[in-house]
Amino acid sequence: MAGCIEQMDYEILLKNATFKQTLHYISEHANKVYYVGPGFKVFDRRLIGLPPVPIGIGPSYIMLTYVKPCHGSFVLKLPRDEKEVARIVAEDKKYKDKRKSVG
Repeated sequence: MAGCIEQMDYEILLKNATFKQTLHYISEHANKVYYVGPGFKVFDRRLIGLPPVPIGIGPSYIMLTYVKPCHGSFVLKLPRDEKEVARIVAEDKKYKDKRKSVG
């Protein structure tokens, strides 16, 4: 499922938004929200944004912020992939553990 986002099966839930608006949207609409650092790859695409970067997970989807230069931030809903979900959950734990050790 790796590759260009435009070639994937996705739904745009919010478009031309600020990063802050996408964070609130994902927090309010996802079943579960995990946090990762900027640069983490989902479906082989690096996420851009201010930390922490939210990723929403639901029974059939992965919801994330996609930044398209000159067009703003979008919230995309992609089909759930169990390998990606496992990586996201593991990264969320690492991210939280790292923040605890710094703070």
